[in-house]
Amino acid sequence: MKRKKLPIGIQTFRDIREGGYYYVDKTAFAHRLATTGKYYFLSRPRRFGKSLFLDTLAELFAGNEPLFRGLYCHDKWDWAKKHPVIRISFAEGRLESREQLDERIRELLDNHQRSLGIHCEHRSIPGCFGELIERATQKYGQRAVVLVDEYDKPILDNLTDPEVARAMREGLRNLYSVIKGQDAHIQFAFLTGVSKFSKVSIFSGLNNLRDITVSAEYSAICGYTEADVDTVFSPELEGLDRQAIRDWYNGYNWLGDSVYNPFDLLLFFQERVFRPYWFETGTPTFLIDVLTQRRFFTPRLEKVFASEALLSAFDVERLAPEALLWQTGYLTFHGQRQVGARIEYQLSYPNLEVEASLNDALLKGLMGDESQAEAVTSRLYAVLQEGALDELHRHIDSLYAAIPHDWYRNNPIAQYEGYWASVFYSHIAALGLDLIAEDVTSQGRIDLTVKLPERIYLFEFKVVELEPEGKALAQLKTKDYAAKYRAAGVPIHLVGIEFSRDSRRVVGLEVETLA
Repeated sequence: MKRKKLPIGIQTFRDIREGGYYYVDKTAFAHRLATTGKYYFLSRPRRFGKSLFLDTLAELFAGNEPLFRGLYCHDKWDWAKKHPVIRISFAEGRLESREQLDERIRELLDNHQRSLGIHCEHRSIPGCFGELIERATQKYGQRAVVLVDEYDKPILDNLTDPEVARAMREGLRNLYSVIKGQDAHIQFAFLTGVSKFSKVSIFSGLNNLRDITVSAEYSAICGYTEADVDTVFSPELEGLDRQAIRDWYNGYNWLGDSVYNPFDLLLFFQERVFRPYWFETGTPTFLIDVLTQRRFFTPRLEKVFASEALLSAFDVERLAPEALLWQTGYLTFHGQRQVGARIEYQLSYPNLEVEASLNDALLKGLMGDESQAEAVTSRLYAVLQEGALDELHRHIDSLYAAIPHDWYRNNPIAQYEGYWASVFYSHIAALGLDLIAEDVTSQGRIDLTVKLPERIYLFEFKVVELEPEGKALAQLKTKDYAAKYRAAGVPIHLVGIEFSRDSRRVVGLEVETLA
């Protein structure tokens, strides 16, 4: 199979189809949406191919048949029908006031009036938008298609200023409310963005909007599946470790097929080096601030249970950490269970890139000093690999000693017990090692298990008032937590760590090795 160009950053369907780029056929999803419903909403993390899919829909409804030759929908679509397409995107730039938002919306509506050859008499935003849809239907003899990209960006860009964010929300609701009233003139509407704001807060009245975010049949609507990688991108795989690619980049899931983030995979194929490409495009400063302010226990990131209601609890006035982590792509679905009358979802990291990179960012937030956090992390891997237990003791002492005294005094998070374990967990998770938080055994739960090919570490944490009490190591031995791993045939190190709440340092660290 001949190698093609990698469509890095290209969001235009025509460019990809005519430019000799790889293309993963998503037209089966587009055809299913168009033939089974009318109003849709989709939430996906940033850089996941949402804009390209919207552009595919635009070309499909516009009837640009040559672009679809050889694709799934080509012989299933009525190319004689050409619908006027009204596309609204808030992807470009940053809007910082309601006035700027209204001005941008008017610019978008003016552009569509020119491109469609229509003049609207109404000057209010709802009036002009409604008139544009109605007149486009009348002029072109087919009902209009409305596509909205990054519907929520004006709000997300201003979450640190709730007053502005609320003003943006009201401005967007003013725009989107028009869609329901124009039902007779709309053939199809599709809205997409990163977040999943409550329908009441932003889509008031649009109760017929089908949310396909957590629909198994549309789990792979954006992103690349394993089959896509092995077929479409097979020329790029030569000389690469296929399992390592899975571990690093696969794993995003919405209760159906798991997918790769396209941005990650394309840049990896170009550079052929494992790096956190997606994570590096947007440091989640706001997310880190929320997690530290809410005293989020970072070992929970490995296994979070959340109801559908909690995951949808995303609004300017209430930002549940679980919802924020999931909607931004740092956690993904790993299963679901029925709990009485409600469904609970199990969330965890999608892959190694996110686990290591998110915890690296969290460690820096928890420690309050990025350079110190970087320095202590770089030493840890060699210490664990070599089983240098005396050095491990010194390393853990230096880890907590590196946290500036002012950080303890001025930051409330340092006063709660879970802080100590969170720092240590994120410190190890930042290396991308095989670890299990709250590791379940027949006798109880190990606080943290770290598995290397050469050896296994079992950690237990205790917080004491001032003096070491020896309870951490004692629990590891009394509960015989090592029994779970004896068959591995490698040394098992039991590590009991005790933190003093008063002196804010490690006051006890005991190690016992089982051969």
